[in-house]
Amino acid sequence: MTDHALEVRHLTKTYGSRTVVDDVSFVVQRGRVVGLLGPNGAGKSTTLKTIVGLAAPTDGEALIDGMPFARLSHPSAHIGVQMDGFGFELGISARRHLEIVRLAVGAPRARIDEVLHEVGLVADARRRVKTFSTGMVQRLGLATALIGSPRTLVLDEPANGLDPDGIRWLRRYLRAFADAGGSVLVSSHQLAELEHTADDLVILNRRVLYAGPLGGLVRGDGVSLEDRYFELVEGSRA
Repeated sequence: MTDHALEVRHLTKTYGSRTVVDDVSFVVQRGRVVGLLGPNGAGKSTTLKTIVGLAAPTDGEALIDGMPFARLSHPSAHIGVQMDGFGFELGISARRHLEIVRLAVGAPRARIDEVLHEVGLVADARRRVKTFSTGMVQRLGLATALIGSPRTLVLDEPANGLDPDGIRWLRRYLRAFADAGGSVLVSSHQLAELEHTADDLVILNRRVLYAGPLGGLVRGDGVSLEDRYFELVEGSRA
């Protein structure tokens, strides 16, 4: 088994004459949390969609456990996905939603209660999704990603709508998931939160501006991740 849970190799994505991702390469190692950062329009969501098979690359490739998503025999056992803006059927309960997902991916029935417990939705499992707060919907999205017991998580803005307690819970959950040998690629606009969560960072603005350990940017010299981030992004626009 490769040491890389995810590997993006020279990924390029164009729409007509517009290049939204340009020769992007990075890896996500096992047992690591990798933060994906960049301004709006930087290609973060496109990169994530390409990794999980929702968009086809114009050039390059994305590998999960050494294989493209389309070649995985049981994708949900390899990778769990939570995409920002994913829609739920609002008229059904959280439990019913997870039952549908469980059947689709072939997970055991017991997994429903396990993921509800993991994300803190046991007491609300029979409520209709339309009654959920934004933060509760985010937790349900994470439960959906976890239903297949994946080794890797790909999460697009999972902290959106979470209150401070929820953000702290998410940080601890992702850290524990990685410490147990899992891998996480998480896209976020919350630089300060990633500074407390991520082992490694990938900063994009259509192309890679930085890919490496958090300590390669934040060196204890009093300069924050936010300062380093804006230095790189503004430099890429020059």
